Amino acid sequence: MTDEAPDATNHPADDADLAVHGAVIVGVIPEQSTRVLKEGARYAKLMGAPLLVVHVDVTRFVTYEDPDGYVHSAPIDLNIAAGEGELDVVKATAASVLEGSGVDWSLRQLVGDPAMAIKHLAEKVDARLLVVGTRKQGLGESIREFFTGSVAARLAHRQHRPLLVVPLGEPVPDDQEIWPA
Repeated sequence: MTDEAPDATNHPADDADLAVHGAVIVGVIPEQSTRVLKEGARYAKLMGAPLLVVHVDVTRFVTYEDPDGYVHSAPIDLNIAAGEGELDVVKATAASVLEGSGVDWSLRQLVGDPAMAIKHLAEKVDARLLVVGTRKQGLGESIREFFTGSVAARLAHRQHRPLLVVPLGEPVPDDQEIWPA
């Protein structure tokens, strides 16, 4: 495992980006099924590519990017500290799941809109594959997705790389509404 700075600083063509050139990128959130990480690792191993585990802090946004690639960010709300501990949870989960997998992996934190942040990183490192999970079932997640859209769907329509969407939870039966009224 290579531990990269968790501060969303991205430098084009720096050593960290070169080390993960052609990576499989897996988007991970805390308390998500480990199946997403396992599938990402499986495909990275099959492709002989490094695995780049990515967490996007949605409580921060990009304010501007310097010409040298340094990304400046700010919190959406100065009273929110929600994203601060999430990277530690993702790192601990990834370390536990990927231990002994034989996959070279690293961790990176991005900020802002998850689909756009992952898309931008995928372009920088020339990713081979993007891996994300489906949303959790439930009314709260349905409402969130209604307003923000599906990360998987937005990635599928806004970039050209292959995208693996890992289903989470129990499948919805054919005769049941996916988004109940």
